[in-house]
Amino acid sequence: MNIVCLDVEGVLVPEIWIAFAEASGIPELRRTTRDEPDYDKLMRWRLGILKEHGLGLREIQKVISTIDPLPGAREFLDALRARTQVILISDTFEQFAGPLMEKLGRPTLFCNTLDVAPDGSIAGYRLRVAKSKLATVRALQSIGFETIASGDSFNDLAMIEASKAGFLFRSTEAIKAAHPELPAYEEYDELLAAITAAF
Repeated sequence: MNIVCLDVEGVLVPEIWIAFAEASGIPELRRTTRDEPDYDKLMRWRLGILKEHGLGLREIQKVISTIDPLPGAREFLDALRARTQVILISDTFEQFAGPLMEKLGRPTLFCNTLDVAPDGSIAGYRLRVAKSKLATVRALQSIGFETIASGDSFNDLAMIEASKAGFLFRSTEAIKAAHPELPAYEEYDELLAAITAAF
């Protein structure tokens, strides 16, 4: 049995932190897992910037409410879910993802959670499991699934490489150059065809 594991930000929806960086006028927050492979380091840095500027969950959620899925993402996901089971695996947070998942037709999402203080400031975060994307793929394989994975960032590489078939989607030139063995696509119809061919 096949199951498809997809990254979310950069693949189906815009990068939340980039959108927030633009809305808040804090360009440092544009840094994502495309730039920084160490997720804990990245998140500690982000939380430090939020604290420095007195920003919390409410301000981020306000920006998220204005974000729509990438053009064609809902149609791609619907077409894929009509063919096979799909799980979205993301390093985002439950408190961020809700409105976006609604716009994508409520697909299954595995993600993390934030620790939010009573005043709305973000005190910290809890990972669902260490190396969540690879751990999820390995767990699915352990119960009889063959995984097919796609993502765009450093933190997607382990799940892509561990899967029966894996693809980069709208990744950076640096990541594509470092991993020429991974097929890379820019359009949803190409990715859908590649995934379907891998069944």
